[in-house]
Amino acid sequence: MTHTTILPTAFTTAPWKNGGGVTHEIAKSEEDGAWLWRLSIAEVAADGPFSAFPGLSRILTVIEGEGLHLHLPDQNLTALPDKPVAFSGDVPVSSALIKGPIRDFNVIYDSTKISATVEVEQGPTRHMIGSVQSGILSLAGLVKVDGQALPVGAFALGTLGALSLGEGAKCIVVRLRAAD
Repeated sequence: MTHTTILPTAFTTAPWKNGGGVTHEIAKSEEDGAWLWRLSIAEVAADGPFSAFPGLSRILTVIEGEGLHLHLPDQNLTALPDKPVAFSGDVPVSSALIKGPIRDFNVIYDSTKISATVEVEQGPTRHMIGSVQSGILSLAGLVKVDGQALPVGAFALGTLGALSLGEGAKCIVVRLRAAD
């Protein structure tokens, strides 16, 4: 299996499209100038609107802080730590922080071309990831990908094999595959 380790110092930091916060882009894939997928970490320090991503789907996972309430036109969602929530990038979303600033991990993708899943894993555990395009965000403790330690805050991207988490370790596992 082959993967690339992306350290936080290599993430690309940019303001949100709507100017309301900051995103640290980890990686993205494009086709004909349009996103197939993008992986990022956002810093949310105040209540307010999310940037719209027409034609794309989103999966958001709170990785630091207490969480936030998401208000969509037809539903309200609560994004709590380590609990991925999915919603459309087409609709206007406003957020209200539960108890102060948060950081969240985002997968934004074209669901007509890509199927994406996000899971939070906690150690101790060991298993195979599979042969699809995958990513691991190390959140705490000893996380090993294919026998190599992944520093906390770093991201492993590629075709991943064995995932091993020590006692108290935590990571996010993202799987990206062609849509059916």
